[in-house]
Amino acid sequence: MKKIKNIFKNKVTRNASWMIIGRIYQMSLSFVVSMLTARYLGPSNYGLVNYASSFTSFFSTFCVLGINSVIVKNFIDHPNEEGKTTGSAIGVRMISSICSVVLIMVATLFLDRGERTTHLVVLLLGLGAIPQVFDTLNYWFQAKLESKYAAIASAIGYTVMMGYKISLLVFQKNVVWFAAASSIEYLVVAVCLYYNYRRHGGPSLSFSWRKVKELLNSSHHFILVSLMVSIYGSTDKLMLKQMMDETEVGFYSTAVTVCGLWCFILAAINDSMYPVILEAFESDIKLFERKCRQLYAIVFYTSAGISILYTMFAKYIILILYGEAYLPAITPMRIVTWYIAFSYLGDARNVWVISYDCQKYLKYLYIGSAITNVVMNYFLIPLFGASGAAFASVVTQISTIMIFPLFIRKMRPNVKLMLDAICLKDVF
Repeated sequence: MKKIKNIFKNKVTRNASWMIIGRIYQMSLSFVVSMLTARYLGPSNYGLVNYASSFTSFFSTFCVLGINSVIVKNFIDHPNEEGKTTGSAIGVRMISSICSVVLIMVATLFLDRGERTTHLVVLLLGLGAIPQVFDTLNYWFQAKLESKYAAIASAIGYTVMMGYKISLLVFQKNVVWFAAASSIEYLVVAVCLYYNYRRHGGPSLSFSWRKVKELLNSSHHFILVSLMVSIYGSTDKLMLKQMMDETEVGFYSTAVTVCGLWCFILAAINDSMYPVILEAFESDIKLFERKCRQLYAIVFYTSAGISILYTMFAKYIILILYGEAYLPAITPMRIVTWYIAFSYLGDARNVWVISYDCQKYLKYLYIGSAITNVVMNYFLIPLFGASGAAFASVVTQISTIMIFPLFIRKMRPNVKLMLDAICLKDVF
């Protein structure tokens, strides 16, 4: 029995390693190309691309439909229906993605009247939502602890996209060409993911409205949650552009991008431990809670340590990566970096929420968070610009993870688990 556990642990470790390796590869490419792109475009055009990206991200909630948050559990609960589950998820997401692209264009035509460049940039970024539906296959690989195949597909797509961006820098193309990069990446990744899925034993895809209804019944709480997350995750850049200008968006986006350079590690840890923690819930609650505390502690202390370094060396990081034109991004960066710890604690919390079937409570947390974020941005952005948006994001995230759940009785045990993890109580 001990030998079997060791084999399983090794498989989990290998799975996490592949996920981390894949993201390290992507971030290594992005580290150089994004820096050169930002320098080439300048704060204004760089801000425009990030504004458009936030615009499309806001509507992408309707593309995902919250399915990605519950599909791994569905694979575990219904192992004989994997093809139907995957095909149904992709099919319904395809329908919602097409509708979302239409909504995106209507919204930008209304909000950014007369700005043809903005319209084109938003459209090109928005089209990426259609091939992106195939990232559902990534969760099938996660459930099988075979994330290396998804990592390879992502690496190929990212390489093609970075090659495309480098060619744009060489031939000095305008900002519209850069907007197409993400859509190209998603298309290549979709082809590679499907190829690996079929090659490595993925069952034939099929569509079932019954399965769609089953998935949506489990995920509908996450749809509203994701919408609220989009509001406080995207409105900072949207409000910065509408209340200030693209340049301020550029400074804020630079701070967020730099602070997120290393977050692939936290995402990989969360994704890899997800199936293991779910299985522990079925067999041993004490083991489940200990694994949750371990995950929370790893996420919090890793991000806190990195944030201290970011705070100390912010000026040098900005100067080296982006140059003097982006020096106003230093203060927002020193603030935004503290957002990371609580952001990924929220991501890690999802496994506890799903296990205890508490999805229905998340919408109340994020409704409060969205309102808090919009109100704070409304008052702070005119006074402090990008720094105001950064401060609003940090306060909103802390409220979402540690404060608002205290008002919901069934969510309080999770707050206790997080506090225990931060205090390193019963972690080891």
